[in-house]
Amino acid sequence: MLNRFDLKNKVILLTGGAGLYGRGLTADLAAANATLIIASRNLEASEAVAAEERGLGHAVTAESLDQGDEESILALRERIRERHGRLDGLVNNAVARPMSSPEESTREWEESLRINATGIYLMHRHFGELLGESETSSIVNIGSIYGMVGPTLNLYEGTDMRTGYPDYYFNKGGMVNLTRYYAAHLGPKNVRVNCLSPGGFFNNQPEPFLTRYNEQTFLKRMGGESDLGGSVVFLLSEASCYVTGVNLPVDGGFTAH
Repeated sequence: MLNRFDLKNKVILLTGGAGLYGRGLTADLAAANATLIIASRNLEASEAVAAEERGLGHAVTAESLDQGDEESILALRERIRERHGRLDGLVNNAVARPMSSPEESTREWEESLRINATGIYLMHRHFGELLGESETSSIVNIGSIYGMVGPTLNLYEGTDMRTGYPDYYFNKGGMVNLTRYYAAHLGPKNVRVNCLSPGGFFNNQPEPFLTRYNEQTFLKRMGGESDLGGSVVFLLSEASCYVTGVNLPVDGGFTAH
């Protein structure tokens, strides 16, 4: 049974593999024996992470990807097709945060949608074609609890933290239903599509925020680097071969109240 969780012989693309969520996901997917490609606009940072993982004996390479540029998406798809001949899994983890206040100009809102909404749509559209050429494959979208619930503004009182802005809620909420759409659209090609909605991740936030946030979770803590990868590995692996169209909160119980 445990062999069904192994990603050996699976070619997996992870976007945003060097960031807060991405670095832990890179480590976990590599340790699960995936042939892993990490891609982002910052090729230098991605290559540094890939080199670290190769030093541990893992099969990790870095590629350049601008998720807001359709030509960049198509070019990466063709490079993967040429070098690997197939793609077995896609983790849509990359995100841009151009808005810094709810009163930003519409330019920042439109930039966010270009990357986080249109870009995610194009990743499904174009990579779904390549994934459909594999015998069985999987897309995992990394959403957020803030695609499920509204902001809890009192968590931020007395701190200088950003409270989250409307583009993020809009994009992550849309990701949940886009997941359901592509689960239906790609299901006949044996491509499964699921979403994970993580809760807050510990990143040295101010003590008032940490205390309040922890009290909102059943497990009384924020998430960390090792808390997301297990669910992603499961949804990429054959262990979840009959799971599709699902949004899975990974939030310590934050949204279960």
